[in-house]
Amino acid sequence: MKNIIFILSITLSLVCQAKTINDSLYIADHIDKIVFDDCDACGCAAGNGSSGFESLLNPQFIGIKYFAQHYKAKENLFVKDLTQDQYFNTLQVWGKIPLTEKLSVYASLPFHFHEKRTMQGDININGIGDLNLMGIYRIVSSKDNFHQLNGGLGVKIPLGKFDEKGASGVNPSFQLGTGSWDYQAALNYKFQKNKLAVLINTDYTVKTENKKNYRFGNQWNYAATGFYQLSGNEKAIFSAKAGLQGEVYDKNKQFDEVLPKTAGSALYGKLGFEASYKKFSLGGEVMLPAYSNLASGDIEAKSRFSVFINFGI
Repeated sequence: MKNIIFILSITLSLVCQAKTINDSLYIADHIDKIVFDDCDACGCAAGNGSSGFESLLNPQFIGIKYFAQHYKAKENLFVKDLTQDQYFNTLQVWGKIPLTEKLSVYASLPFHFHEKRTMQGDININGIGDLNLMGIYRIVSSKDNFHQLNGGLGVKIPLGKFDEKGASGVNPSFQLGTGSWDYQAALNYKFQKNKLAVLINTDYTVKTENKKNYRFGNQWNYAATGFYQLSGNEKAIFSAKAGLQGEVYDKNKQFDEVLPKTAGSALYGKLGFEASYKKFSLGGEVMLPAYSNLASGDIEAKSRFSVFINFGI
């Protein structure tokens, strides 16, 4: 617990002490800054999926994001139909602080409130999730600023509660946290010219065994998103975005034994918008599955929705 408090203290001190790299007249280029968005998939904390890198209109910020997911699952082993509705909801505080011209630090702390509806009654869990910290480094940036490549390395600190009993259900990811220290690596490529921009992202999460000898499978995410600026001036910008996002999950293990029906993959299509006015930025998107094969078909992805509001600091 002392280590967790120490890490949180360092994070907060960076937020309080960071200085804006640019002068007061600086207005960030649209989609010029990116940050890893760690909202989890297929169980939020345990699935540890992401909706990709989130483009942001402020070079440094603090904000709030709401992320909702809906899944259908089998009620039990003796039921063929997917009758159980599962709702995963996350409200997270996040921030991004540049340390140098090329290096930034990202942090997010989620609060989860999940629900699944069963024949025996509704089951609800809520509480703090796992803390995410990531360093983001600009690897390549062309002189004309049309091309940019960024990389990130991060760690997920297990603050969320892991319930071993819950892991034995149809969806073992119905959790507040993995209970393990997990490690992330990410790459993002951006092409931007005039009013058009394209982001291509990929990230990989290595998950370790927790104190209950349970280990969630490693996960690979990938996404491609196109942006088009519909209107804009020195104070305000409004853009539409559309794209595809995929997720691939490896099998879970307990006591180093592979657990059946815990691997899977899904592909989503997404539509959304992003807008900014002075130091405020607002964005949202809707995601619908084009393909879903989770837990050998025992879980089906239905929909996702997210909205965020940020304030530049």
